[in-house]
Amino acid sequence: MALTSVETFHQPETKNRVAELLQEHEDRAMIVAGGTFLHGLITRGLIYGIEALIDIQKLGLDYIKPVDEGIEIGATTRFLQLQESALLRDNAALGAIRDALEYPPMQIMNSATIGGCVASSCPFFDLPTSFLALNALVLVHGREGGREIPLSDFFTGLFENALQADEFVVAVRIPGAGKGCASAFVKLETNANDLAILNVAASLQMDPAGHCQAATIYIGGGVGESVVRAPSAEAALTGKKLDAGSMQQAAAVAKNDVDPLSDHRASAAYRSAMTAVLLERTLKRIQNRPG
Repeated sequence: MALTSVETFHQPETKNRVAELLQEHEDRAMIVAGGTFLHGLITRGLIYGIEALIDIQKLGLDYIKPVDEGIEIGATTRFLQLQESALLRDNAALGAIRDALEYPPMQIMNSATIGGCVASSCPFFDLPTSFLALNALVLVHGREGGREIPLSDFFTGLFENALQADEFVVAVRIPGAGKGCASAFVKLETNANDLAILNVAASLQMDPAGHCQAATIYIGGGVGESVVRAPSAEAALTGKKLDAGSMQQAAAVAKNDVDPLSDHRASAAYRSAMTAVLLERTLKRIQNRPG
């Protein structure tokens, strides 16, 4: 199946020009970079009426750099670039990102971009779940300039987000974490090319005695129209020593935080049961990954 409605293809060289094109074409335009999500939508017949494609690869957004607030990842950065970045290496606080990048096949690693993965607003993707656990911010640009949106506010529904008609994602910023912080991610899938049946990411701030001072946990993959937070599980861990008992308790109550769907890959009951299993596995990874 081809996207036969496309009439124009643009390769703007400034962010302001991208915003102008988005304003001009409104919902008949689509941003492209890696193109993996676009291909998936086309093959499933889920996209139509697109008249203009806007390629943002000439904007110089393929970068990963330290900033005062943490690290910033440009929108056209490929998954493989992020995986190979020295900024992620041996950083326990960013472990969830490294874990999430273990799953995609090499074709996706070489092509898919960070901005596209976030802007797609798909609850079955992996990196957004890990980014959420790390309190990421989305940097966007429009005709009025740039603004920052907490990723937790960015996703508003299935394939829906907080972008205005003339805005697009230019970067993701991961705030810096203090000593004692570690994170992890685990995914349930059928094969290497599959979207998540379920995925879990957690970030814990630990004190020197091994007690959890703060927890951030998100669950994705068919548990809601967007990735959902797990406040019951977070509360079960906060103030507790991270041991078998506290991890099992947090995993058990996490099922209260999700309302899974049933589809051709898994029933709601199975997703609910696996929520507990995957969260416990995620917490065990953190336990073996001191910050």
